[in-house]
Amino acid sequence: MPPPASTLRAADQIAYLDQAATSDPGREYKQRLLTALDLRPGLTVLDVGCGPGTDLPAMAVAVGSDGAVIGVDHDPEMLEQAQRRSAAHPQVSVRAGDAHALPFGDASVDRARIDRVLQHLADPRQALAELRRVVRPGGLVALAEPDWDTLAIDAVDTATSRAYTRYIVSDLVRNADIGRQLGRLLADAGFEVVALDATVAMFRDYREAEAVLRMPAVAQHAWQSGALDEASARTWLDSLANGPFLAAVTFFTVIGRVPTTES
Repeated sequence: MPPPASTLRAADQIAYLDQAATSDPGREYKQRLLTALDLRPGLTVLDVGCGPGTDLPAMAVAVGSDGAVIGVDHDPEMLEQAQRRSAAHPQVSVRAGDAHALPFGDASVDRARIDRVLQHLADPRQALAELRRVVRPGGLVALAEPDWDTLAIDAVDTATSRAYTRYIVSDLVRNADIGRQLGRLLADAGFEVVALDATVAMFRDYREAEAVLRMPAVAQHAWQSGALDEASARTWLDSLANGPFLAAVTFFTVIGRVPTTES
């Protein structure tokens, strides 16, 4: 969970996404999501908010040479990186697009995925309505989002830990508690909820957590905005880096199916 995107260069955003994907919690939930999508040769798969294309090659292998994988993102630099990373897979294409208005026809894809994107969108409900429109009857969608309101960081200074989480929820992430809403939102959009899981992403190593949670950068933005006292925050960060470390956040995944015309 990086600082606000407007404060990061594209290279920093890409590095952050790569670090999150290769962390132990990142690898675990991504594999679960890929398995749950039930990708098979010949299917057409849509990755909404594909970023630098981290997962496009794995999807390409799953659908084979007769399938198609389409990555959509609004950021030209992300799309350029995604194109480069998937160059060895001719069944992969990337397109500029908005999750709120996908550039595809009705019932045109078999599978779709949104991974840690809804938390940032202006209108998650509209994005899910677009998924409902473009996925064929019987097709599957997979969603994955953290619930930042559950973030717990152990420290002697519990007040700063709580203020840090409040800053993330109130000011940093647009839809910070969307993880817990995924099942309801998917059902409201007209999907059948096939599976809904909540797991705890737990970090015992400060360096691994810093790569994903970016505590120093986020804390700096918090004290610059007045949400944290700078002196207290610096002492808090020092205690996290040098003492026993524990942080945990609940991560939700949900699988939905488009009802068939018969149902």
